[in-house]
Amino acid sequence: MANKRSGGGLSPIQQAAKFLGVSVLAGAVAAGIALPAAGVLGLAAKGSVEGFDEIPANLKRPPLSQRTTILDNQGGRIATVYSRDRTVVELKDISPYMQQAIVAIEDSRFYKHGAVDLKGILRALNRNARSGGVTQGASTLTQQYVKNVFVEEAGDDPTLVAQAQQQTIGRKVQELRYSIQVEEELGKKQILENYLNITFFGQQAYGVEAAAQRYFSTSAKDLKLEQAALLAGLVQSPTRYDPVNDEQAAIQRRNVVLQRMADVGNISQAEADEAKERPLGLKVSKPKNGCITAVKGAGFFCDYVRELVHNDKAFGKTKKARAKVWNQGGLTIRTTLDPQAQESVQASIKSHVRKSDKVATAATLVEPGTGKILGMGQSKPYGSGKNETEINYSVDQGTGGSNFGFPTGSTFKPFLAAAALEEGTPPIQSYSAPFDMPYPDRVETCDSSPWRNTDGATVENEDESEVGPYRLKEAMEKSVNTYFVQMLEDIGMCPVSKLLDKMGVVQGNGKKLPTVPSSLTLGSTGISPLTMASAYATFANRGTYCTPIAIESINRKIGGETKSLEVPKSTCSRAMSETTADTINTLLGGVVDSGTGQQAGLTDRANAGKTGTTDERRNAWFVGYTPNMSGAVWVGSATQAVKMSNITIGGVWHEKVYGGQVPGPIWKDAMTGALEGKESPGFNLVNIPDPPKEDKGRPDDDDNDDPGNGNGNGNGGNEDGGIGDIPDPSFSIPEEWTIGGNGNGNGGNGDGGRFP
Repeated sequence: MANKRSGGGLSPIQQAAKFLGVSVLAGAVAAGIALPAAGVLGLAAKGSVEGFDEIPANLKRPPLSQRTTILDNQGGRIATVYSRDRTVVELKDISPYMQQAIVAIEDSRFYKHGAVDLKGILRALNRNARSGGVTQGASTLTQQYVKNVFVEEAGDDPTLVAQAQQQTIGRKVQELRYSIQVEEELGKKQILENYLNITFFGQQAYGVEAAAQRYFSTSAKDLKLEQAALLAGLVQSPTRYDPVNDEQAAIQRRNVVLQRMADVGNISQAEADEAKERPLGLKVSKPKNGCITAVKGAGFFCDYVRELVHNDKAFGKTKKARAKVWNQGGLTIRTTLDPQAQESVQASIKSHVRKSDKVATAATLVEPGTGKILGMGQSKPYGSGKNETEINYSVDQGTGGSNFGFPTGSTFKPFLAAAALEEGTPPIQSYSAPFDMPYPDRVETCDSSPWRNTDGATVENEDESEVGPYRLKEAMEKSVNTYFVQMLEDIGMCPVSKLLDKMGVVQGNGKKLPTVPSSLTLGSTGISPLTMASAYATFANRGTYCTPIAIESINRKIGGETKSLEVPKSTCSRAMSETTADTINTLLGGVVDSGTGQQAGLTDRANAGKTGTTDERRNAWFVGYTPNMSGAVWVGSATQAVKMSNITIGGVWHEKVYGGQVPGPIWKDAMTGALEGKESPGFNLVNIPDPPKEDKGRPDDDDNDDPGNGNGNGNGGNEDGGIGDIPDPSFSIPEEWTIGGNGNGNGGNGDGGRFP
């Protein structure tokens, strides 16, 4: 509510004097026009004076926007970002020359007058009247500071900025009111300090510290006489006197400031003359702002952090409030990014995929049990130039990613298998798994309406030699499509949907996956690499899912105080039993040992994973993990326009791209470097008996995954299966899980079959 002065009304003489004083300041000085006295009084009478007492008494002094520094988990700088490049410093850390120069040129009577300099007003009116134009203004340093506060408070809103800069009587009346209050509350030294920190010096530099760094690569504390004079001269018109673009204009303006310093007694005439002869001595530092400057290819991770601040309600209840936190800056954000992991991710990407390739790759590493994002990168660099992008292929649309994520192919099958195991399906379950078959006529969902195959949709395996019967282990290693379609018919889609909710698996647009067999079996729906890496980390963490996090702490500097902000924490919850997770780990260990993921298998530690490609080879994936790190790698076209057959990627020609052949080695190299020197724990494996060995054709992935080298000893197929020493199983297979007979046909009802 507005505050009004108490007491009786003013006498006619007092009112007239008030009219004149306010109008002279607000009208003539603001507009720079010498108005006739009658005109001045007339304007005042229209409401400006009455409005004077209606202005709120408390001047809002928002925290000055400053640089935000983003750090990795070791405290190393990832990037510096800012809405306005500013570093706030105290007056004691500003060169005395700078303090003297700005006062001399902008308000030489600063220490002699109050908020308003009546002598200066009359002098300016007289000069402007003689010249017939605007040759001199009379705003005090305090008034200039107040105006800058209005501009700062407007932020990046162009409408509010324009309003803050309006040259109107009403605006100047506001400035007068607030200037009086500021003089009373802050005092001259604090006003000078605030002014030097808030004002704009050109070249994206706000405040004297940023200006000193920009033009001279030094600190405000160490500014020399001629340097301080140059900066003080810029305030009147940073563009007109820009020393980078117009050296002569800058020198002339600097020398005006030096002479003024001599005239008011700050320096001697000899000192001024000597300084005038010196060259500008610029040592320009280019602005280093934004995620585009991030080190180790962490531009997309930097952008992800920015998106989190803008979107997470932990940083403000409204989008506007969260944007204000980011724009005001002054934040030191310590993130979860591991420099070793990040460097390894980027090195692997660079060695396998070129930014000029027709397709791109994105890779993300997370830590099981904590949800911490350790590495994030892609082959198209962060930027707006050729072969660059500002779209983060690793994350969901809501945090700067693609619209829908990317179809995952057979990397989805472990989710279905886990849901089946949770429902009681034994790990030695056998299905007939023919080469091709129609989708089931009916599959149960979570509601009363089952899915029905009204279009006669069919599914087939990669190779005609892939004909069952198969058990789960072999079906997973070979990625047999028809096996998993039969499994989905058996358990229905509801258990899968419920498990996906527990594992944080959503589409790239943030919505739940559609309840259709192609999505919940063969990965036809778009999902982001971060989501996939986090979900697979659930297996590594023995069934407990942890939401991904990127921020460990935030400290915010406001004025001279530093405060700690609350940041989002990872929440962990059980998604499946330990037994189910251990069984999936055992199954996926076989994939990198003797299945489609042999080229991705690590040879020095326990690891597991799954390959995946999609229709027409538009996407290829490898998602894998060790007990202490999980990673997802996607390769494809962001527009989904490229079919990866007869294509060159990273200088290597491929007749057909398989999940194990291109994404797999990227994952392997990224994980190898990221885990170097780290502990090498093992999985809690279970004993899943193999059926009598029969040759059923090459171990090719049904959805076009890489067949590897065709034997169990290639690229990680060591005697321990590439998954570490196998301990005694944590549980035995119950006798009743043994299935009699294999059934035949499309899940037919042969002896021991589980179809009704």
